[in-house]
Amino acid sequence: MPSASTPPATQQIPLTCSGHTRPVVQLAFSNFIAGNRYMLISACKDGKPILREGPTGDWLGTFLGHKGAVWSAMLSADTSRAVTASADYTAKVWNAYTGEELVSLGHEQIVKSADFANDEATLVVTGGRDKKVRLFDVASPGTSTTVLTHEAAIRSVKWTRHKQLAICAGEDSLIKLVDPRSSSVVKTLDAGSSVTSVSLTHDGKLLSCTAGNRVLAWDMDAFKVAKDMAMSYEVSVAAINPQRTRMVTGGRSDLLIRSCDYESGKELETHKGHHGPVHDACFSPDGEIYATGSEDGTVRLWQTCPGTAYGLWQLRKL
Repeated sequence: MPSASTPPATQQIPLTCSGHTRPVVQLAFSNFIAGNRYMLISACKDGKPILREGPTGDWLGTFLGHKGAVWSAMLSADTSRAVTASADYTAKVWNAYTGEELVSLGHEQIVKSADFANDEATLVVTGGRDKKVRLFDVASPGTSTTVLTHEAAIRSVKWTRHKQLAICAGEDSLIKLVDPRSSSVVKTLDAGSSVTSVSLTHDGKLLSCTAGNRVLAWDMDAFKVAKDMAMSYEVSVAAINPQRTRMVTGGRSDLLIRSCDYESGKELETHKGHHGPVHDACFSPDGEIYATGSEDGTVRLWQTCPGTAYGLWQLRKL
């Protein structure tokens, strides 16, 4: 039974995207490309990242080559390339059209996160268990520059085009914004307790994270806290839609997905569907849908505002 503070589970049938055999740990939607299309990429402990059509979840291809769990997967600005980070001590850059491995970037320990650090997808920023954030030039994969040594192992590295900075979150409470050109820390944000997830809105102007039972969001222009919400549960992940009206969260100890009003934090809907804890969530570039990835090995697509015609969700004519 839901608690008094939790709305009853809402009737919404998500699109279930199968194909993975182990927990799905990270998801990322691409930007819009020609034809008003966008893609979705998923990272999984089965070591086989999958690329899908964003609005429908239809399978496009699987990137084969890693020999360990894949912790992170991101697409380039034009979706022509993908970059993945793995427990096999490598990050790999792929041709997203053919699935061909273009380059393998070696590390000394597990790589937990990787992202492209420019629109041309010629630079890659990585972070992992060795507490170092590295910058690679894809044309010279055998060498790298260490742009940051963190106090704890790196959990997440994301690139923001808006500020041209690498967002580096450790397994402690600190998130550091680093200029890789000068290897300088522009700003350090403290979440107060161990950071469990980091998310950016599509325009790169709002950074959010989860820490314990809190969701914090920072304005990336002013580097100030825009939102600090205390939840009644331990939060595993949070994502905010591009319009700054909705936020979705997953809990560490239950299977619920909660959709909340961003301004007030009030829970508007709760959804059941996954058969394991939710590890990641992200919104499509238009904010119409969001994706969730779970311990149960599935990706599910949900409508932000159920009942509208979008993608495979079509209204019945009476």
